[in-house]
Amino acid sequence: MLGRLNHVALAVPDLAAAAAVYRDTLGARVTAPQALPEHGVTVVFVDVGNTRIELLEPLGEASPIAAFLAKNPSGGMHHVCYEVDDIVAAHDRLKASGARVLGDGNPKIGAHGKPVLFLHPKDFFGTLVELEQA
Repeated sequence: MLGRLNHVALAVPDLAAAAAVYRDTLGARVTAPQALPEHGVTVVFVDVGNTRIELLEPLGEASPIAAFLAKNPSGGMHHVCYEVDDIVAAHDRLKASGARVLGDGNPKIGAHGKPVLFLHPKDFFGTLVELEQA
């Protein structure tokens, strides 16, 4: 079911500063910021060749990233994202196995314009998992 690692997401308190570190200090290519109101975040992607790093900043007080940063003010790893060929089939398989899909359980459109689901971290060894249709 799992495909390649699409990205590792890091929550950051200051998106512009974090993007500058990756771009200016580490020499990486960084995308322009993209607001995702449905997810409550603004993101940039850092291209590291074989995958990407997603930098997340809260978009509003109700953002889940704001809650994460309240507990981790310096930021930190938020989730890992894996690709799947068929998000609906992945959803059905996960539900049948007892895994918890977050939110209303239906895929939402993610930063790459593709359907995504998030899986409860307690079902995956303390790690929030995002699945994105390839």
